[in-house]
Amino acid sequence: MPESQAERDLGGFDLAVVGAGAAGLWAALCAAEAGGRVCLISRKPLAESASFHAQGGLAAALDPDDSPALHAADTIAAGRGLCRTAAVEILTAEGPGIVADLIERGMTFDRGPDGSLSLALEGGHSRRRIIHAGGSQTGREITGSLARMVAEEPRIDVIDETSAIALWSDGERCHGVITDAGRIRSRATLLATGGAAALWRRTSNPWGAIGAGPVLASAAGAELADLEFCQFHPTCLSAPGTDVDGALITEAIRGEGALLLDRSGERFTDELAPRDDVTAAILARIQEQGGGEVRLDVSMVPPGRFPSVFALLEHAGFDPRREPVPISPGAHYMMGGVAVDLDGMTSLPGLYAAGECACTGLHGANRLASNSLTECFVFGRRAARAGLEE
Repeated sequence: MPESQAERDLGGFDLAVVGAGAAGLWAALCAAEAGGRVCLISRKPLAESASFHAQGGLAAALDPDDSPALHAADTIAAGRGLCRTAAVEILTAEGPGIVADLIERGMTFDRGPDGSLSLALEGGHSRRRIIHAGGSQTGREITGSLARMVAEEPRIDVIDETSAIALWSDGERCHGVITDAGRIRSRATLLATGGAAALWRRTSNPWGAIGAGPVLASAAGAELADLEFCQFHPTCLSAPGTDVDGALITEAIRGEGALLLDRSGERFTDELAPRDDVTAAILARIQEQGGGEVRLDVSMVPPGRFPSVFALLEHAGFDPRREPVPISPGAHYMMGGVAVDLDGMTSLPGLYAAGECACTGLHGANRLASNSLTECFVFGRRAARAGLEE
């Protein structure tokens, strides 16, 4: 890249957001609606992030039989007691309000025959509290809606197909972002760059999930935390040598009755235990079978409930209604990342982080299913508002 291009000044903003997944889109929108002038930097066109591929839903205590306290207890149990309690309490308390806000903005979530929200059950949850959009296309629906809102917001300048190559930092403070298109000055900078699970051979993540945010933050002088905690999703499609190897088969399908079977066709674990337990059980059974894969039987699940999953399996050459499909765990989600407080502030003044690249301590050692999208909204908004106060 020519030096003159690297030194090109792209202007000054109240908040520069790096990353256009759910956390970045939502943070940019919240900051703009609060009166800030915002720049959103995206390596890809809007709505082509890891969030776009998310099949899971958004977890919140919405049922009369549920409560934020029960949601919090499930989160802490899944996190093996290593969760930051204050972060858990914030997420579970603010989750229902986030859902109401999204619905008020026009987002459509799946509903039952009586018109009430359809609440799904996923591993580690003691109650049905997961809302979806389009069955297993929640990420696509949410990021698509947010991208349209961002594009229509006059206070947001979108610079897409542009990569952040460094934070503009003197070691004492972050002053903005240096991109391959030029420098962006900002009073506050918010990283929302996603995770790092694509560093593993089999992964459910798109290729770009290689830890860019933590790398940029660390190089600028910010602290990182809990990088040893990577969650493996139990049910990724096992199709080595194909373009669908590692493709995610949503956990919600097990919540609707899908079963894990060994080589002899026997069920060998609780499909709705926390993800690390299910993953460990699968790996143990694969080892006992001398490396033979295990399978997921989805024959009792109506295809119309998860149309994109059945379409994926049929594209891969399987007939899921007649035979179980081979699965194997794949790297899925990073609990660790840029260390932040409850308002997304890092150890480097002027720098904030939200979403999977951030580490609030919410997830402890193991993320509870579908808490990640809720986290994007709850902590993305808090980080955006705190950044505007710089």
